[in-house]
Amino acid sequence: MNILHISDLHFGPRHWEGDDEVLLKKLNTYESDIVINTGDSTSDGMESEFKAAGRFLKGIKCRNVFSVIGNHDKRNMSSHELFSKHIQKNKIIYPLKPDSCSKENLFMDRAITRINENFTDVNYIKTVSIEGKTILIIATDSNELYNDNGYVEEEVLHAISDQLYRMKYDDCLLLIHHSVMGTDECPLNNSMRVTDFIKKHKIKHVFCGHTHEMELRESTDLYQKHTFRQYMGGSLSSCNHSHDVNRFTFFENWGTVKMRIHIVKIFTKGNQLNFEDEIIKIK
Repeated sequence: MNILHISDLHFGPRHWEGDDEVLLKKLNTYESDIVINTGDSTSDGMESEFKAAGRFLKGIKCRNVFSVIGNHDKRNMSSHELFSKHIQKNKIIYPLKPDSCSKENLFMDRAITRINENFTDVNYIKTVSIEGKTILIIATDSNELYNDNGYVEEEVLHAISDQLYRMKYDDCLLLIHHSVMGTDECPLNNSMRVTDFIKKHKIKHVFCGHTHEMELRESTDLYQKHTFRQYMGGSLSSCNHSHDVNRFTFFENWGTVKMRIHIVKIFTKGNQLNFEDEIIKIK
């Protein structure tokens, strides 16, 4: 099984000046069974940006493309509806106890907003069958409307847990925009709640984005004897600070002793795109 991880496309004002068609051709040279997009597909959550991002994602030649929403995507009162319309339409998971929720702007007042769906979180579960194994995809919304800091609604985690207890699967991938381990300038404020969820369900693989940096990290709880890895993808096609480089990650032979991780950096030079492929091996 092969996994392609992209993040932070930032269609709109923060989108790069590189050639998206050339980038698509490069992405499609990798035989991906699953493509993961960990959010910030837009710059400001505008519908034109969602449309452009959706067209790009539909150009990736893979049947299993999964996206989560990012903080830049959630700068619009209708962001959740636009995400479902243009990026990823799935059966949304709702909290079991709505009155116990604490996330800001989780429910919008229909009396003063012209939106169809007043629940603004985008969480879903999907299963795919690859090489005879059932792979579970858990997409979690770590974003509050109009806020760059991360927060995962605990009542939603309870609702996800309620479904997981009734499902059978061979492997599980958790997709989230904010880093579970990171403490950058706009962190996941209740990361311990998410970590507890990871340990409870023995999740071993977490994919995230947000910082435009690339990290491969491992966390071990010596007391509860649980280890999980976090794969943070850098930005794919963003106007970046001088210390950030656009890139994507390709996991070849995922979960086997033959697994190789391709870290592909992207450099623009005039109208040309140059790709630098670094290959690493981890056990």
